[in-house]
Amino acid sequence: MTQKGSCHCGRISFEVEGQLGDVIECNCSHCQRKGYLLWFTGRDQVKLLTPEEDMATYTFNRHVIQHHFCPVCGCAPFGFGKDPQGNTTAAINVRCIEGIDLDKLTRIPYDGRNS
Repeated sequence: MTQKGSCHCGRISFEVEGQLGDVIECNCSHCQRKGYLLWFTGRDQVKLLTPEEDMATYTFNRHVIQHHFCPVCGCAPFGFGKDPQGNTTAAINVRCIEGIDLDKLTRIPYDGRNS
């Protein structure tokens, strides 16, 4: 199943292949402030419909995740990084996917603040 998403103004758009399952609700300083609900998938499952040079990028802490966001509206639809095994991953902010009913998602708490 292909999911479509974008930032608020539409400058950053993407598609992600896969069936949306449980989402991670992390309490680290970044995720908590942004209100992220994250769906982790392989980077190869994400098709950018916007050139990467049109996005702004933020990294913090260990600098292992490139948090991409729109320089116009500030919305942050996804981040790219690597899992502990070195595989490239994507953390999709499901709040940026079209037609998602947030009340129907199972949220898995993750203690990023103390990890």
